[in-house]
Amino acid sequence: MRAGFPIAPPGTTVGLLGGSFDPAHEGHVHITEAALSRFGLDRIWWLVSPGNPLKPHGPAPLAQRISRARRLMRDPRVQITGIEAQLGTRMTRDTIAALQRLYPGVRFVWLMGADNLAQFDRWDRWRDIAARVPIGVIARPGWRMPARFSRAARLLWRARLPESRARELARSGPPAWAMINLPLNKLSSSAIRALGSKGR
Repeated sequence: MRAGFPIAPPGTTVGLLGGSFDPAHEGHVHITEAALSRFGLDRIWWLVSPGNPLKPHGPAPLAQRISRARRLMRDPRVQITGIEAQLGTRMTRDTIAALQRLYPGVRFVWLMGADNLAQFDRWDRWRDIAARVPIGVIARPGWRMPARFSRAARLLWRARLPESRARELARSGPPAWAMINLPLNKLSSSAIRALGSKGR
């Protein structure tokens, strides 16, 4: 294992929550705690991205965003990482593939907001992402139906677990996805919009 990388023994279920976290706030905490419980995850890793090439203005320095996130998120099951910068990956598919090579036997789950599922078919090699890891979708008000009837959701319809079985997601072989519906305040809604929003 590379120095500075999280420790996860084989069999551990790990949710991957990517985003700029610029800045991390209580909404991210709320979403993370819900995902741990509802998707039956052992841990969640925040993948604080170096930057989004689709955005014209870059985020605050990576070290600053990681430091703020660590001060905010105190749950020992959650690790704040700059893994993408360490790996040199920019695309979600490449990050997942690299982590699977580094952590054989760890069961990863990609976490995203329902608004990102609605445009998931535009992501780089999105079918390969779905073939590699189960996907946990967190729905905010107004996005559940657009996400459910999106092109990606229709193409992956047979792989969908009902919300009542969302806790089985991490132990399901891909392709598999489940969507949970959370009552969210404005703060956590903004966090949901950022979930997996690198969209690459």
